[in-house]
Amino acid sequence: MIIGLCLVLTAPPVRALNDGQQLILESWSLVNEGFLEPEKFNEIQWRKLRKEAVGKSIASSEDAYSAIEEMLQPLGDPYTRLLRPEDYLAMKASNLGSEINGVGLQLGANPEDGKIVVIAPLEGSPAANAGIVSGTVVVKVNGESPKSLGLEATAAKLRGATGSQVVVEIKPPNEETREITLERRSVDLRPVRTKRLRSEKHTLGYLRITQFSEGVPLQVEEALQELSEKEVEGIILDLRNNSGGLVSSGLAVADAFISNSPIVQTRNREGINDSIPAGPETLYEGPMVTLINGGTASASEILAGALQDNGRSLLLGSKSFGKGLIQSLTTLSDGSGLAVTVAGYLTPVGRDIQSLGIDPDRVLDQPEPLEPGGAEDRWLQDAELFMGANLDLQTLEEENIETSVIEEYEDFTEATKSENQPGLSSEA
Repeated sequence: MIIGLCLVLTAPPVRALNDGQQLILESWSLVNEGFLEPEKFNEIQWRKLRKEAVGKSIASSEDAYSAIEEMLQPLGDPYTRLLRPEDYLAMKASNLGSEINGVGLQLGANPEDGKIVVIAPLEGSPAANAGIVSGTVVVKVNGESPKSLGLEATAAKLRGATGSQVVVEIKPPNEETREITLERRSVDLRPVRTKRLRSEKHTLGYLRITQFSEGVPLQVEEALQELSEKEVEGIILDLRNNSGGLVSSGLAVADAFISNSPIVQTRNREGINDSIPAGPETLYEGPMVTLINGGTASASEILAGALQDNGRSLLLGSKSFGKGLIQSLTTLSDGSGLAVTVAGYLTPVGRDIQSLGIDPDRVLDQPEPLEPGGAEDRWLQDAELFMGANLDLQTLEEENIETSVIEEYEDFTEATKSENQPGLSSEA
């Protein structure tokens, strides 16, 4: 008798993924679908990184967050990052233009060396009061290295309850490293500020925008209406220490000053450049000059570049920060957030902003003033003189007298210096 032997082969059971592992896959997919430079995926073995991350022992949300951060690190992009739920809430609160509790530092990451640097201090914040300036490197926060913490974790450690303290080791530009203690408190973001500037000959409007949060376009519209009712002859737009925010808000403000012209070009992962145009209507068509500095970044650089390239406004001050990347922000399944760099932006004539920044039409004297818009703001005084010379030129041209704005400006400069007044510089 022959007995047949039948073997039934079955696949090993598939191990169900827990919530933390699902979060890793969710994050990987979002980056895989949208990241600006997909050519990096082969270089860093992107699929292998996913397998390694999911294969880790993930027993808690913190395990999942650490695995995601480790998976993202080889991309070499500090702006593609995970935001833990509390950090994500803080970012959304900032974008709404409300208050935050902390020391008031707007931070960025240097993609070349990973160092965390100060883009700008928030006006009236503990950091601003301590004299921390744009370009300062954050060396340690309560003894921990920001380079290993990453951008979001460093920002989180600087936030905290009002009245609590944090020890920060910093290295300002061209200075030695030093340690300072800052007391956290509630910082009023108040992103739009305005006032009227009067001289013997002219009445000007001053419009300062410190960030592009959700309500800024409407606040700018109201500010321009208010200045118009005061019959100002020109406007000084101050974008110093504006580290950006919502690109959509920056575009809306650009649309208030520019009509029927490109505002910015965006470059996607396919290398396609799309131009975003301004609409046919503007809120203000009169003369203007714009102040920028090293704390002018991201959405504010879009605005400054659009004004400069379209010949709408001369830029005064110093070179801007140079953040020309756009991030999408997605809420993950557990309430955390994932920021992914999905595009880069260029000025209307095609200048790349990333790591290069925008050069002003006229560089103003250093050192920069410490309190933008304040009584000792020499850069604002420069802008007033320049705007006054421009308005005088228009009057002279109407009378068919040839002259030059720059010559007029330099005449004012020399006259002012000869009177032993402070050099024409202004605060940021």
